[in-house]
Amino acid sequence: MPARNTTQSAAESTSGNTARDTAGSAAGSASGAVLRELDRRAVLRSAEIVARVREDQWDAPTPCGGWTLRRLLAHMTAQHLGFAAAADGGPADAGVWREEPLESAADPGRAYAASVERVLGAFGADGVLEREFTLPDVHPTYRFPAARAIGFHFVDYVVHGWDVAAALGVPAGYDDELVAAATEVAVREVPVGPSRERPGAAFRPPVELTGPAGAEERLLAFLGRDPRWSPK
Repeated sequence: MPARNTTQSAAESTSGNTARDTAGSAAGSASGAVLRELDRRAVLRSAEIVARVREDQWDAPTPCGGWTLRRLLAHMTAQHLGFAAAADGGPADAGVWREEPLESAADPGRAYAASVERVLGAFGADGVLEREFTLPDVHPTYRFPAARAIGFHFVDYVVHGWDVAAALGVPAGYDDELVAAATEVAVREVPVGPSRERPGAAFRPPVELTGPAGAEERLLAFLGRDPRWSPK
């Protein structure tokens, strides 16, 4: 159940008073510009998947514990808005990250589409890759290098895009490059250990797969998702 995101998992593995100590691991073999483009592709794909949700499907179950599609979209929308505020470089404001209930929204997809436009605009701004992101939803004082923060966001939306697709019974349709890059970031930033057993952990312990599995299935299993989950 994604009550906490990749960023929180990474923050738990960061020692010292600032995430800048680990800036060298932020981008791995990918530059900030490459990660930003990968993130853009993942987010746009998530928007395409969300656009397929019918009006009668918003209360359908998802792979995220007891969350419905409507509840998952509230989380995804809030995270986009929080990351966008962080990219803007303004003072930390935990209120920006607050999830607004979408129970009364006739079309939660519209709110999500607006949040997609907001975060992609913020990440695409001039100079954003030289900034540090304050993520108060994670920690009140850590400042994360832009590339690392965008990497967190990237993995979150690869996984959440799949969550929505699985709830609809359709493939996420990620290309090999995107899956490989998300796997690299996930292995680096999402530790395997006791933190995954805690209530509300972003990702559960890895799922053991039986039989042949593709790269996307292996990524999902590493992050505690059952790639063969079905709403039926």
